Amino acid sequence: MVREDKTAWKSNYFLRLVQLLDEYPKCFIVGVDNVGSKQMQTIRVSLRKHAVLLMGKNTMIRKAIRGHLDNNPALEKLLPHIKGNVGFVFTKEDLGEVREKIIENKVKAPARAGALAPLDVMIPAQNTGLGPEKTSFFQALQIPTKISKGTIEILNEIHLIKKDDRVGASEATLLNMLNISPFSYGLKILQVYDSGTVFSPEILDITPEDLRSAFVEGVAQCGLGVPGQLATPRWPRPHTPS
Repeated sequence: MVREDKTAWKSNYFLRLVQLLDEYPKCFIVGVDNVGSKQMQTIRVSLRKHAVLLMGKNTMIRKAIRGHLDNNPALEKLLPHIKGNVGFVFTKEDLGEVREKIIENKVKAPARAGALAPLDVMIPAQNTGLGPEKTSFFQALQIPTKISKGTIEILNEIHLIKKDDRVGASEATLLNMLNISPFSYGLKILQVYDSGTVFSPEILDITPEDLRSAFVEGVAQCGLGVPGQLATPRWPRPHTPS
């Protein structure tokens, strides 16, 4: 009976994913690392009426997409990006506006020992409010301090953790003692799909003014005889038989 329920669940998931791929011309492929179930539910509620969030195992997602390629061959472009801990945000609305709603749902998070730092962590010079008994802890991390009015003062700004380094137990403890939550976690937009085209989310930052400026620059380069991206045509290379 359990096996039948599981089979039915998989079948319903395939139908749901295919239905969304057919109904919605646009979607984000999002990374969901470090996003807990409570935060995920908050994101779902926030996106309601604007977008649909769907998660699933990569093997099931790939199987559903491959089984639907006869009806929509353009979906094959999604397959190389179904890797890691990912999901979909489907929408019919403006991609830039939906992206803003996704970004709004990032939450501050403390540094956990063993986690990869998504950014550099700096600690500014400050009076920590901690008592002198904690001095040896700062010394172990090679952080210059002095005692000021009975509390520990950090003398200089400290580069505590580098981006992509693993957070050490001592660094995590120090940040917690200082009530610093240096990281923000939420859905990370990895790729954008729009009517058969897959592109980087940075493309959404290009404004009409950017396009206008690039066009004007290209026209000026043509007039001056200076080759540039817009001034120089890019012809396809002739195919050389092997």
